Amino acid sequence: MNRIVIVTGGASGIGRALSAEMVRRGDTVFVADINAEGAQVAVSAMNGPGNARAVTLDVCDADAVLALVTLVHNECGRLDVIVNNAGIGLGGFAEELTVDHWNSVIDVNIRGVVNGVVAAYPLMVSQGFGHIVNTASLAGLIPSPGLTPYSMTKHAVVGLSTSLRIEAASHGVKVTAVCPGFTDTAILDSPVMPGLPPTSASGRGRELAAALPGGLYDADLLALDILEGIDRNRRLVIAPRSARVAALANRLVPAVVERQVRKGIDSMRRAAVETLASTSR
Repeated sequence: MNRIVIVTGGASGIGRALSAEMVRRGDTVFVADINAEGAQVAVSAMNGPGNARAVTLDVCDADAVLALVTLVHNECGRLDVIVNNAGIGLGGFAEELTVDHWNSVIDVNIRGVVNGVVAAYPLMVSQGFGHIVNTASLAGLIPSPGLTPYSMTKHAVVGLSTSLRIEAASHGVKVTAVCPGFTDTAILDSPVMPGLPPTSASGRGRELAAALPGGLYDADLLALDILEGIDRNRRLVIAPRSARVAALANRLVPAVVERQVRKGIDSMRRAAVETLASTSR
């Protein structure tokens, strides 16, 4: 069956890979992104029996998100899936961060998801069907020092998704949270946020992520995991295997995980000091 789908943050990374795979499978996908040119470029590269349309969208604008959901429903007669995927990353130690750093992450990673849910959920309830997919992170399941604001927002997305899932079931609406480990996407290459001071992790996302156990996961493989999760109505999609192991370990032996994570953050602090020292010479 040809599904009618909205994917936010669809111009790159996970959103782009998922949109492309859905088009290959015959779905109609509205590829929404604040980067209008990037969304158009992404759509032009998608091939398959399905269809893709680029849409400019700022997920922080609740009215714009509602307008898109309404447009899709009016044009297509239904909305089968919304993937609230748009997000931003922010690394750095908490003492480096300003309120503006925190608010930037909260606005996109929490309010952006909430806006998608508020727009789509009542419509899906009235339809009697639909699937809400929210992109969280492994950082929403385990402690992630050095990424504390990001981790906070992803824990919020997991909590939203798992709670709403139980509410929504009686209405025929499904909810899934996607919790990938570090994935090879452009978010790792993001420079300093405009207007915000840099942190010790600015511009080093790929370097830091690649050094972690399990390395970087391929976005195209994650797209397949997400689609399997949608088809099987999974509560959580945790990938790759290393991420599942980490999440399970945190549930069963949290003290051990905390010790290991502490070693990692101590190493990051030493690297940050050495980097600062080398650049100030």
